Amino acid sequence: MRVAMYYSNRDVRLEERPVPPVGPGELLVRVEASGICGSDVMEWYRLHRAPLVLGHEIGGVIARVGEGLVGFRVGDRVSATHHVPCHECEHCRRGHPTACDTLRSTSFDPGGFAEYLRVPAVNVAQGGVFPLPNEVSFEEATFIEPLACVMRGQRQARFQPGQGVLVIGSGVAGLLHVALARAQGAGPIVATDLSPYRLEAARRLGADAALPAGEDLPAALRRLNAGRLADLVVVCAGSPEAILQGMGALERGGVLLIFAPTRPGVTVALPVWERLWGNDVTITTSYAGSPDDCREALDHIRTRRVPVAGLVTHRLGLAETGLGFGLVAAAGESLKVIIEPQR
Repeated sequence: MRVAMYYSNRDVRLEERPVPPVGPGELLVRVEASGICGSDVMEWYRLHRAPLVLGHEIGGVIARVGEGLVGFRVGDRVSATHHVPCHECEHCRRGHPTACDTLRSTSFDPGGFAEYLRVPAVNVAQGGVFPLPNEVSFEEATFIEPLACVMRGQRQARFQPGQGVLVIGSGVAGLLHVALARAQGAGPIVATDLSPYRLEAARRLGADAALPAGEDLPAALRRLNAGRLADLVVVCAGSPEAILQGMGALERGGVLLIFAPTRPGVTVALPVWERLWGNDVTITTSYAGSPDDCREALDHIRTRRVPVAGLVTHRLGLAETGLGFGLVAAAGESLKVIIEPQR
């Protein structure tokens, strides 16, 4: 089969490798669509494992069913998540499945930027495969996993309807935060970014205001939010400056969700007296999403509560995966780039 082998953001090669063998309890999926995630182009996160086949946001068709597996048939339309928890460890029992060691060690073989991938038995057994309703397209299915991450993040941040929300960074993750906050009754919602193209996308997805990253955010929020700052600030830009800007825009009693990571070794000097002590604020993080989050995300996509189809800006064949990585890394006039491996 053909695969897009990742060596760096500027070096993605069309290569061949054997179709993965399927053992008991496993599935072979013919990949019809695979989204390029923002984490795929974080070279500091990927290069030490290169060369490898990336791609974890997928929609496809079951091509082979492993021995002993019931409930799945060849030809079924499915999506799947590459990470699944064990549901048994201390982290899982305490309601933190994304801190589970199993979740952090499971993956596809090889990845979504390939004509076929193997879903391991543990992923299938732990609920990591999702039948697709007819009304959900393969490319819409590529949003299940990223939307699941966003849903978990807002739950971690104790989102409540009516809250004023600020999203710093309007890439795909930030736009999904805007759309989900709108679907769940937030207001007002303010988004920021360096790119006018992405600010316009934020307005389409439901932001009441979309502001350049250098704007005086506290003043803008007070104009829009009856004199108050944001109850929830979601930082979708991986920089200390974005985190500190978010702290300065947070209302007393509010929550700062650090959704995007910084590079390793980066530290942030937090203004403890000025912004933390006495203001009863919470700083939290969120990593990944569980199979339960994926099922909830699929339902939001199916019902169009979160309209994801309009986020797709590019559809490329497997041989063009390198072009797709360049588009996502440049963060210019592109949003979700979809790879169609069967082209």
